[in-house]
Amino acid sequence: MDSPATPAVSASLPREAVARPAIESWPAFLMAIGATFIAVGIMWDISWHETIGRDAFWTPAHVCIYLGGVIGGSVGGWLAVKYTFLTPAGQPIPGVSVFGARAPLGAWVAIWGAVAMLTSAPFDNWWHNAYGLDVKIISPPHTVLGLGMLGISLGALLLVLSRQNREGDGTGAGLFVYMGGIFMLLGGVFVTEYSWPNLQHAAIFYKVAALTFPFRLVTIGRAGKISWAATRCAAVFMLGACLMTWILPLFPAHPKLAPIFNPITHMTPPPFPLLLIVPAVGIDLLLRRVGEVPAWKGVATALALGAIFLVVLGAAQWFFSIFLLSPGANNWFFAGDRIWSYGASPGDYRHEFWRLDEDPLNAIGLVWALIYATASAWVGLRFGDWMRKAVR
Repeated sequence: MDSPATPAVSASLPREAVARPAIESWPAFLMAIGATFIAVGIMWDISWHETIGRDAFWTPAHVCIYLGGVIGGSVGGWLAVKYTFLTPAGQPIPGVSVFGARAPLGAWVAIWGAVAMLTSAPFDNWWHNAYGLDVKIISPPHTVLGLGMLGISLGALLLVLSRQNREGDGTGAGLFVYMGGIFMLLGGVFVTEYSWPNLQHAAIFYKVAALTFPFRLVTIGRAGKISWAATRCAAVFMLGACLMTWILPLFPAHPKLAPIFNPITHMTPPPFPLLLIVPAVGIDLLLRRVGEVPAWKGVATALALGAIFLVVLGAAQWFFSIFLLSPGANNWFFAGDRIWSYGASPGDYRHEFWRLDEDPLNAIGLVWALIYATASAWVGLRFGDWMRKAVR
């Protein structure tokens, strides 16, 4: 005989507990692992190109990148199958509907990212066979690949966010901050050409940094249900980048393509990461003070956040870049003069700041950088406010 207590127990539960079923933790963890593979793989691939050249498509670095895409897409696909076909009738289903199928929003974004990544693979192989090596990181096939990686990382971020918001007790907040760090790491990789230590006294560096990072820091700081979310996110970014700087040179490698102007014997490390943890502390402090931000106050708050980011990062990075170009930084920890590819000939330019004449950091450059930082922070505020309430 059915127990008469069952409906009473259901009725006593909070409305959110009935309407918002918990999402299993393993899809979020697997999606985070996939995004981590992508971040590690892309930094490894850049080092591979700088150290060895392009010797084949299926290098270990490429395998790592596409394995991350397959993991992310597979997890998203499984969630779509589960919530469309395997969920018992009458049970609330989280997520959004796409052509009659239903899955969490993060799953759909990850599926799209995986499709873009896998589409870019033959495109990239054809591009190299037709035009040779990439001169810049952002080539047409790499743009498609980058959008796919953005989809995987953003999908993982949204999936972890949904779990954090549904639980309501801080569960998943740590993984959300970790995914925010991976999201920042991928953003940092794609602006490497503009954040080289030799460019950190030119206006272009501050403009690009202002466009790229306040959005990410403010979004995570706003949406993360954990103390010092932006600072923790920046710490994940720095630790991940530092580990690649320290670990890659441990592996022997030699160039396979000519001309070789810089004889290399080990994998080339990426430059020491930006000190984003310093402005992240300021952003966290301001976000804690402002609390809820009405729409009409958003621009003023974004201006303050952008100014904090620009002033604090500028003060830290201006002097730190001087050190990075000095002999004191030429060691395993800071990588210093060890970041140059096999095609970089010796010369004083390695220890000098570039573009000081054609792109000086003057008042006009600072104003534009502040505008970019404000716009980036405003988008971060709006997106972060939406993410705080998102449960799909």
